[in-house]
Amino acid sequence: MLDASPDLHELARAIKAWGAELGFADVRITDIDLAHTEAGLQAWLDAGHHGEMDYMACHGMKRARPAELVPGTVRVISARMDYLPRDTPDDWRARERLRQQDPQAAVVSVYARGRDYHKVLRNRLQALADKVKTAIGDYGYRAFTDSAPVMELPLAQKAGLGWRGKHTLLLSREAGSTFFIGEILVDLPLPVDAPTGAHCGQCDACMVACPTGAILGPGRLDARRCISYLTIELKGSIPEEFRPLIGNRIYGCDDCQLACPWNKFAQRGMLADFDERNGLGASSLVELFGWEEEEFNRRMEGSPIRRIGHERWLRNLAVGLGNASDQIQGEPAIVAALQARAAHPSALVREHVAWALARHGVVLQLDALHA
Repeated sequence: MLDASPDLHELARAIKAWGAELGFADVRITDIDLAHTEAGLQAWLDAGHHGEMDYMACHGMKRARPAELVPGTVRVISARMDYLPRDTPDDWRARERLRQQDPQAAVVSVYARGRDYHKVLRNRLQALADKVKTAIGDYGYRAFTDSAPVMELPLAQKAGLGWRGKHTLLLSREAGSTFFIGEILVDLPLPVDAPTGAHCGQCDACMVACPTGAILGPGRLDARRCISYLTIELKGSIPEEFRPLIGNRIYGCDDCQLACPWNKFAQRGMLADFDERNGLGASSLVELFGWEEEEFNRRMEGSPIRRIGHERWLRNLAVGLGNASDQIQGEPAIVAALQARAAHPSALVREHVAWALARHGVVLQLDALHA
């Protein structure tokens, strides 16, 4: 039973302290009024910029109305958790750019090299919600992180965790953009925090850096062109017009973040969960392309990468191997690796392998392979 008169100001202070103990870098509180976001969300959906992400549209405007998702909600506790591995060197952005220029390197987005953030944040948010329950008794709440129709970024922005950059990611003056966000919807009328101002100014580095021109203008992203969408969300064939632009990025893309000046303030994570696993920060395309499905599933256990499955993993790697032809066309190890997958049971894999081999000057007759 909820305490009839909890000191809400003291509770808000305690929630932020408990959040820090649980590994959150910042915790803020906001109300649930997102009416100002509805027109923009509808326009984005109407333009088809969400691509195949049907979940973005299937709940209508409920995404902008937290109280319709969880009746009784009056506040949102929004939390930030930094994800750079603990041993990240100061010149990490320069090192990442160098890997993008290595035709044999397999580039995985930094956030995906450790444990699946969904599990990490959800467990920590639940622990935070439990601490509140211990302090005041039963109350209404639900915790989310990228797992429900909730407009997480506008809520985090309104709570004061940062501002929305021109690349559409949340930016913090203290931490750049290398962090995850999650939230707890609660029925407690906690005092709210003030939003922060925007600090991008005239900078357009992220827009210029995008390899596929997915950032159409400040705060306007066409996901269908975004490499993160193409390598993670897209289930079918990657459009040929985008394949050469993907380079050696096999899961996600960090280009807009690498270009952002605010990421000189990017913070290392506090948790071992986000430390690199399976050598994903230094692996080669050929090495990863050689993983059979069993090995992929075993190595990617607990990783966000496992969600795309082995078939799309090979699809993405085939594109990277094909793009290596720009610098090392016909490189024997790459050609051999591709040829070993030329008769793969998946038509999706075969198509991308054939495209990659053609980039290296090797033309296959796929019909003959499966006659």
